[in-house]
Amino acid sequence: MEALLRITWPLEAARRAEHLIATFGSIEALLDAHPDEQMPHCGDWRTVSLLQAVRAVALETRRARLTAGPVLSDSHALIDYLSIAMARDHAEHLRVLCLDSDNCLLAEEIVGIGTVQEVALHPREIIRPALRVNATALILVHNHPSGSAEPSKADILATQRLAAAAGLLGIAVHDHVIIARSSWRSFRALGLIK
Repeated sequence: MEALLRITWPLEAARRAEHLIATFGSIEALLDAHPDEQMPHCGDWRTVSLLQAVRAVALETRRARLTAGPVLSDSHALIDYLSIAMARDHAEHLRVLCLDSDNCLLAEEIVGIGTVQEVALHPREIIRPALRVNATALILVHNHPSGSAEPSKADILATQRLAAAAGLLGIAVHDHVIIARSSWRSFRALGLIK
């Protein structure tokens, strides 16, 4: 019996994994799903916990890639990491990436958690982590749980105010990135930050 279990268990696990990936559409979507979304398809919390552990390892692996050199030199690694870290959040989170003069990551901090539709951008709270680690630049990132990565007028005005305030302190705002479930937007790429 024990030998039979050793043979059939990997096959059953593989079938279950294939079913979960097919249900969610991809392994990325499966790992990005909230535990409450995973549970009805997994059948038990052990499987959900395992998926959450795999997600944490994937996130840390991507973060390690991001911190290996200048953040701006690998925009794909940055977006990949931020998408995994933020795309599935059900409320807007504002994250600040603090960079040194070589654009290497010094610190990363969530400075605000808002509602489904907004998160407040208070310049003092955003700039504080940059001052703490003597950063010379920062990248703002927030998510849009609504699914649209398009910046709102409020996002644009708040970012311009923040860039002006940070500039007075010698801190450059390199970008503001909005992450949605399946897309993202860069203020720099859109010409909204010079």
